[in-house]
Amino acid sequence: MAAVRILVLVIAGLGLARAGPVPTSKPATTQRSCDIGRFKSLSPSELEAFKKAKDALENSLENWTCRSPVFPTTWDLRQLQVWERPVALEAELALTLKILAMVADSSLADILDRPLLTLRHIHSELQACVPARPTAGPRPRGRLHQWLHQLHEVQKKESWGCLEASVTFNLFRLLTRDLNCVASGDLCL
Repeated sequence: MAAVRILVLVIAGLGLARAGPVPTSKPATTQRSCDIGRFKSLSPSELEAFKKAKDALENSLENWTCRSPVFPTTWDLRQLQVWERPVALEAELALTLKILAMVADSSLADILDRPLLTLRHIHSELQACVPARPTAGPRPRGRLHQWLHQLHEVQKKESWGCLEASVTFNLFRLLTRDLNCVASGDLCL
């Protein structure tokens, strides 16, 4: 008798499993909320770790030249619309992480560990603020399009030394000015 009950329960359970999830009145969302505001300023110890990393990177740089600036000094996130700023910063941060991760495989690994961990965390949090890019349909236009295109193309055209130097020299602008601007939202003037 107990075996029959177990068999009925197993069969019923298999039937429910095949039925799929039961819809709820409130759809579940997997998207995290955008909470980049906490990065308006980094702690002094984090900034010190970045300073040590930047100094070590600068000392390791050898002969390098750039045909065009990777991060032009005329770039200012305040020139973009508020919704475009996280998109631009995410692209800038992605390139920085890509280059620094390659450098971290060298003798600078110990010095770059903490800054890379912090940058990866910021990048992860920032991705919740960036609207998903559609595979088809309208693309970014205007200044944002130009910036994203330039960041993409420069990786193909410039030497490794140029990319490494550019990321190194841009690091504090990214951490202080650009990150602060995105974290401040429409208050970034």
